[in-house]
Amino acid sequence: MLKAGIVGLPNVGKSTLFNAVTRTRKAESANYPFCTIDPNVGIVTVPDARLQVLQKIAKTNVVIPAAVEFVDIAGLVKGASAGEGLGNKFLSHIREVDAIVQVVRCFEDADIHHVSGTVDPVRDIEIINTELVIADLESVKKKRASIAKDAKRGDKEAIAQDAVLAKLEPVLDAGKPALTVELTPEEKVISRIFCLLTDKPTIFACNVKESDLATADQNPYVLKVRDYVKTHLACEATVISAQIESDLIDLSDEEAKAFLQELGVQESGVGALIRATYHLLGLRTYFTAGEKEVRAWTIHVGDTAPKAAGVIHSDFERGFIKAETVAYDDLVRLGSVAAARDKGLYRMEGKEYVVKDGDVMLFKFNV
Repeated sequence: MLKAGIVGLPNVGKSTLFNAVTRTRKAESANYPFCTIDPNVGIVTVPDARLQVLQKIAKTNVVIPAAVEFVDIAGLVKGASAGEGLGNKFLSHIREVDAIVQVVRCFEDADIHHVSGTVDPVRDIEIINTELVIADLESVKKKRASIAKDAKRGDKEAIAQDAVLAKLEPVLDAGKPALTVELTPEEKVISRIFCLLTDKPTIFACNVKESDLATADQNPYVLKVRDYVKTHLACEATVISAQIESDLIDLSDEEAKAFLQELGVQESGVGALIRATYHLLGLRTYFTAGEKEVRAWTIHVGDTAPKAAGVIHSDFERGFIKAETVAYDDLVRLGSVAAARDKGLYRMEGKEYVVKDGDVMLFKFNV
């Protein structure tokens, strides 16, 4: 299962957000730096309204959503790349995740200490990114030095790697993340070998106060973050209220819905954040739907039908014959598989078919 790491400066709401998305109180949340030392790990279900629609069509009581893993990582401070605070441990934990959710404080609260003394989300982003860039630059230089002799001897792999590193080094040296470097698909495959921190897909979570969630689009801190990350980091930002979600943990679904309505919002933003992170990881969903259960299965963008079948069981991929497929929108519009078949929208797909997000599938196989 792919992992998304929740990172940020101390006291920006990381552990509170982790508890919210995992619906637990697993991570300690306190008003002092480094209350998280060893990472907390939790499996998070991906909110998907399509499951409930398919449940009605399939007439089943069992619904199994997709899931993704979130990791709550210790807060970073300036100088982490040189070992300050929990720097080395922090960086090693980031290296192990597949994507980054960077939590940024976008609220004023005199009772919650900010490690830099004042609230400035763009400054906070730059502190973290600077530390990650410095660590990556050091890694790139070390790697180039280690393969220099092989490249001079004409080793093709070393030459290919050095060519990519040569593109990455000046960008990192200019203080920009590796993610912003334009690489060909082949070069991107090579760059993944280096496990650079700033090459990981990243989304920014603007953490706002409970009272500010309904008007978050006018929040000056949120506006600054959105503009900065889009312009300088080629990333997106979403709005969450970690404290609201923390308050919702102990409420029933009906109570939570009523609570949010009182605040003038449909959700705290955590549901949207989970979905955005799922997509950020390059993950998509297809469904199986029958009387036994409706289930969301996780695949990668570009996976073919046999690969998707293999997510259920390796025998399905090994003995793949065909995939009976209908698009979610077509199935919902027509109301049943039989109606979709009558309209010619229930298709037989072969080994080359690239599965689309929302496909409802039934696999035929023989081993």
